[in-house]
Amino acid sequence: MNTSTEHDGSQPAKAAVSPTEPRLTSLAHGGGCGCKIAPGVLSELLAAMPAVQPYANLLVGTETADDAAVYKINDQQALIATTDFFMPIVDDPFDFGRIAATNALSDVYAMGGTPILALAIVGMPINVLSTRTIGEVLRGGQAVCQEAGIPVAGGHSIDSVEPIYGLVALGLAHPDQIRRNSNVRVGDRLVLTKPLGVGVFSAAFKKEQLDQQGYEAMIRSTTLLNRAGPQLASMDSVHAMTDVTGFGLLGHAHEMARAAGVSIRLHKDSVPLLDGVFELAQRGMVTGASGRNWNAYGSSVTGLPQGDLLWRSLLTDPQTSGGLLVSCSPDAVDEVLRLASQHGSTQAAVVGEVVAGAGIVDVV
Repeated sequence: MNTSTEHDGSQPAKAAVSPTEPRLTSLAHGGGCGCKIAPGVLSELLAAMPAVQPYANLLVGTETADDAAVYKINDQQALIATTDFFMPIVDDPFDFGRIAATNALSDVYAMGGTPILALAIVGMPINVLSTRTIGEVLRGGQAVCQEAGIPVAGGHSIDSVEPIYGLVALGLAHPDQIRRNSNVRVGDRLVLTKPLGVGVFSAAFKKEQLDQQGYEAMIRSTTLLNRAGPQLASMDSVHAMTDVTGFGLLGHAHEMARAAGVSIRLHKDSVPLLDGVFELAQRGMVTGASGRNWNAYGSSVTGLPQGDLLWRSLLTDPQTSGGLLVSCSPDAVDEVLRLASQHGSTQAAVVGEVVAGAGIVDVV
């Protein structure tokens, strides 16, 4: 765990915005994946939905809260379809666009797929923000899609009270290489490919308590594509994947455990953290989404003392464009770590293992 302190005397990170326009984050009641509807509320909403009729070619639907829908086209190709959008986590419009696009493409990678194209989702207060600022958001998203080797082939826009941006992302994979969140196996090791702390950093940024070094670290993490996904999915010893986003590490680990009918043991001291996040959390720089996350699934978590609010906040911290959580056999761990590092995830680490049980996450 990295718990080094912030640099004394450093200046708070400042946003590149027009002096005549408000900060992007001031226009939104939440930001990034912290905007997600709380897991408990979402479960209630989905419970009221009519059951989906079985479709032979629908390989992945809503049944296990997986990262994307998957539809089998033929014996060699499956289409992965997802959508993701949110309000700004930063004030720089170009960075906002990059983060949102990276986050949306992550769901394709988490299923083991390769993106093929994207459509833009745009909602902006056009009487508040200039066309130049809005254009920078779009340019940021397009830059990430170019990095991923895909076009932004269209989209839809509306005049919105709060700024919203994201993508519909489509990808392809071999049907046999789809990696669901429900296929974890007892004895597997869990590898997390990015450090936690984006929600803490975003809370500090909004309160002008995040220094420039911290801001740059947050941008590096949230704009790093999870491109190792397809290579990991090609390994028979990689059994399941998901990406860690708005429900925090505990929430997405709980989804895996519940879907597979097993339990997961997390080693908190092995969890990688963004540099300085521990101290910021100690100073109360946490998001409201962290508390909502705990209220939704805390009853399925053991091992955290009632008064350990610091680790509770870190493990429920909503990650925007977070890393992959990979469930693999023990003999595959070194290769998983190597592939993650090859694609820029230098803080990837083994954070736990899958054990017998019934949907519990035990923190040790």
